[in-house]
Amino acid sequence: MLRVPFTFFPFAINTIQETSYTQSASKPSNFATSFFVFVNLHIFSQMASLSLLLVVFLLFACGMVGMRSNVHGEEMVMEEELLGLFEVMDGLVDDPDWAQAHPQPCTDTPWPGVECEVSNDPPFFHVTKIHIGPDILSPPCKSSAYLSKSLLKLTYLKTLSIFNCFVASPVNLSSTLFGPFSTLEHLALQSNPALSGEIPPSLGGVTSLRVLSLSQNSFQGNIPRQIGGLVSLEQLDLSYNNLSGQIPMEIGDLKSIAILDLTCNELEGNLPSSLGQLQALQKMDLSSNRLTGKIPPDLGTLKRLVLLDLSHNFIGGPIPETLSNLKLLEYFLIDDNPIKSEIPHFLGDLFKLKSVSFSGCGLIGSIPNSLSSLKNLTALSLDNNSLSGPVPPNLGLLPNLDQLNISQNMLDGVIELPDEFIRKLGKRLDVRGNTELCINDQPKKKNLSSYLEIPSCVNTKPRNGKSFAEGPPEDPAGIKPSFYQSNISSSSSWLDVQVMFVSLVLYFILISFLNLFL
Repeated sequence: MLRVPFTFFPFAINTIQETSYTQSASKPSNFATSFFVFVNLHIFSQMASLSLLLVVFLLFACGMVGMRSNVHGEEMVMEEELLGLFEVMDGLVDDPDWAQAHPQPCTDTPWPGVECEVSNDPPFFHVTKIHIGPDILSPPCKSSAYLSKSLLKLTYLKTLSIFNCFVASPVNLSSTLFGPFSTLEHLALQSNPALSGEIPPSLGGVTSLRVLSLSQNSFQGNIPRQIGGLVSLEQLDLSYNNLSGQIPMEIGDLKSIAILDLTCNELEGNLPSSLGQLQALQKMDLSSNRLTGKIPPDLGTLKRLVLLDLSHNFIGGPIPETLSNLKLLEYFLIDDNPIKSEIPHFLGDLFKLKSVSFSGCGLIGSIPNSLSSLKNLTALSLDNNSLSGPVPPNLGLLPNLDQLNISQNMLDGVIELPDEFIRKLGKRLDVRGNTELCINDQPKKKNLSSYLEIPSCVNTKPRNGKSFAEGPPEDPAGIKPSFYQSNISSSSSWLDVQVMFVSLVLYFILISFLNLFL
């Protein structure tokens, strides 16, 4: 608080003191005394008003000085951040005049890829977001784009997203580039084919990160074990790189993660059992790698899991029964793995399933009727396996099923799917490559056998030598299997031929013998 010196009122004090002294020294007349007092009081009041105005002026002046000091302080902070921002942008965009065109990117001369926020105490502007991507067409990235170390000057940065910018000159991520950041929450460097090298282990120290997306780049080497330190991470996307080695056990420390995408790399080894610790996980995509071993039973604890994609690996079967606990699972994709076991019957209990794909897994056995209880199922792919037996007719009653591929198996019998279902799916129903499978063509309807590219039962000769249209062989008791009667008939005919041949031989021998003696 501003204190006004007492010396601003000397005249008033002296006047009061002089008045008191005069009154005590002599006693003039009442009129003179009253007049004298009135004059002094008037002068005192005028001086007090002047002093009050002076106090107000001084307070206002001090306030202006303070405001100027604050503005000057803001300019000092902004000068450091602006310098860092200008240097970062100079390393990225193909516009040498970017800094001159946007001298105040937080206020007067904004740019759509830069965002700022005002801190509370003191109220300064800080750069919190840098975004470069296809949604911002001008200026484009320069052919020699790189990440400047001046990024370290942007200590309030929360979001850094760079898409399709590093496409020509090779760029590596420095191990010291992200360590000091305490506020970075979203790091997305995607679709940058020239961004290579290893993922720096120092990224594991940015504990504030919630989203880490490094997909569609050219990163190599192992996934750093330090990544387990990202305790706040909710999304990890390292897909479409050249990462190798095993998935680190420390990945199980990402307790907050909801999305894990490692597809299209060269990862190998067994799936770590620590994946079962990711209780918040909703999507896990590990497809198109070189993973081996079996599916860990621990994955059955991921009760929030909606998508599980393990396709295009070298994972063996059988599929563990613990996965029956995944009651929220909607997408179960395990194509092109040597499972070589039967379709698990518990699939029929996962009522949320929308898409099931077990193509090329060496599956054996029959298609379980329990799949007919999946009312939400939209796509079922069981092609290129060794499945046998009939096609369950109830599959055609699933209200949402829009794609059914059971081609290239060993299925047999008559397809009894409803005609309406066959017409609805059209070419999305694929039953080709099952040599013992046929369909009954009906008069006055489209030739379904030609449409589905499978034979008609009228023209098909199964193993018993008769067409399906002729019905089963005569067996009133219904005991003997069809192949039994067929074999008996064939054997009887062959026996008759043999008897006739032997009789003729004996006849000619007898004639020759008689001629010899006669």
